[in-house]
Amino acid sequence: MGHSFIAPWVGKAGEELSVTRNRYGNLVDGDYFLAHDELMAERGYLGEFELMLLLAVIQLADDAYGVPISRELEAHRGRDVSVGSVYAALERLEAKGLVESNLGDPTPERGGKAKRYFRITKEGLRQVQETRRVLTGLWKALPDPKLGGGR
Repeated sequence: MGHSFIAPWVGKAGEELSVTRNRYGNLVDGDYFLAHDELMAERGYLGEFELMLLLAVIQLADDAYGVPISRELEAHRGRDVSVGSVYAALERLEAKGLVESNLGDPTPERGGKAKRYFRITKEGLRQVQETRRVLTGLWKALPDPKLGGGR
């Protein structure tokens, strides 16, 4: 998440506090920080690339592995998407419990290497649906440019 360590710290009243560093390197109360991280995870807000990856995994179903996912994203984004960035992000999503993976059978055309297939979890699907709900509401709340900015 953003914390790099948790260490005991003595507060003003002599009580032991848990502190950590946020992503900017500042010391923060570790209990608050961890509670904040958990709250953000519960809300299910996905970043743009995470959402696109999860949608591609849903779209590709049983054929969701690195190369087809990368091609699917390239087709919709109109620009190159490296397989390495796809796998790195999928590993983060797997660590968050939003996708699961399994290895297929090794194939001769891949030099005996197995493909790593991904599928969305129930939590991943829940977060995709929540993100869709929030984004749809935001889009609907935008003023209509044809009407001069009014709703």
